Amino acid sequence: MRQTSAMLGVAASVMLAACAVLIGTPTTPVASNPVATHASASHGSSARGLRHGIRICGTPELTAADVDLVERFTDAERRKLGKRAAAALSGPIPVAFHCVYFDDAFFSLGLLTQLEIQAQIDLLNSTFAGTGVSFVLASTSFTNNEDWFSHFPGSVDERNMKLALGADPNEFLNIYTTDLSQWGLLGYATFPWDLRRKPDLDGVVVGFDTLPGGSAVPYDEGDTAVHEVGHWCGLYHTFQGSCSKRNDNVSDTPAESAAFYGCTFVQPDTCPSAGLDPIFNFMDYTDDACMDEFTPGQAARMIKMLTTYRKGL
Repeated sequence: MRQTSAMLGVAASVMLAACAVLIGTPTTPVASNPVATHASASHGSSARGLRHGIRICGTPELTAADVDLVERFTDAERRKLGKRAAAALSGPIPVAFHCVYFDDAFFSLGLLTQLEIQAQIDLLNSTFAGTGVSFVLASTSFTNNEDWFSHFPGSVDERNMKLALGADPNEFLNIYTTDLSQWGLLGYATFPWDLRRKPDLDGVVVGFDTLPGGSAVPYDEGDTAVHEVGHWCGLYHTFQGSCSKRNDNVSDTPAESAAFYGCTFVQPDTCPSAGLDPIFNFMDYTDDACMDEFTPGQAARMIKMLTTYRKGL
């Protein structure tokens, strides 16, 4: 038991570190057997005019040692479950959506409409289509709190916000919208294996301006939530481990030496192993307009992780 806790502790300790990188230039993809396609994805000339800036994800790639601990612990958990391990989810994942905003009667920021929130849920369902993972909006809350609205990952304000608003993390996916722009963040999430150690912090946080139709160009089509929910379901970044043999522990996402930014016409090949870089995958850092796939291997990993660590869904 002490060994198990230590293994989880090491993996969870790196969860909320921030990772920052400059955005590159635009492209047209050569898609590879996607199981989910973004309905609004555009890899042609319409993607060229997008304004590029800095993209930062608060859910970092783990060290090789951390990944090894997580994978070995997951295998041990699956062996313990044996025939009780589910092969699929029992139904759509209920989403408790928490809109945190700021309004002092003179200035208001971050207050979403019910239609905007439903549009994000609809996008999650369209992008995860074919993976075996789907979502249904179970509840919506609206909270005016300046400290929570401007919180930084790992802060007391984050903890207080989630303690006050979060639905049971064993039964719901909690999604929070706040203003992460002042920290240079688009979003961050917890991994499934963190649930036992830190249930009160479980969930996904995204900038309110990244929802479909938001102002965070070129991250304004809702794919930040798709990316972060991918982490919540157990996926690493596609560039996890760089050109190592193991990389992101998904066999059909070719190794990628580093994150990709922008939307280019030439799909790069930055590692000696077979396959072009999966720059159009939702788990890379490509512009929203050019993110358009999960692979079958990623779908299988999500189901494995969800049925291992999130069995109450």
